[in-house]
Amino acid sequence: MGACRWPYGFETASEFLEDTMKKLVLAAALTAAASTAYAGSMADPIIEAPVIVEEAASSSAGIIIPLLVLAAIVAVAMD
Repeated sequence: MGACRWPYGFETASEFLEDTMKKLVLAAALTAAASTAYAGSMADPIIEAPVIVEEAASSSAGIIIPLLVLAAIVAVAMD
């Protein structure tokens, strides 16, 4: 039998396998880099408006206006 001939001019099987593994690792690294590059989207991020909680006014302000209206009605009725 004659000597085994490896493709692309390699002398031994280990040279051929080493070169194949290098190409495989390079392809995996490029694939990983490309997939992370497209992980985000080109759309603008949605930023929600902050929730603003307004403190309630004191309860005495809600009573003063009806009392003033009542006083005005009584004043007009007394005339």
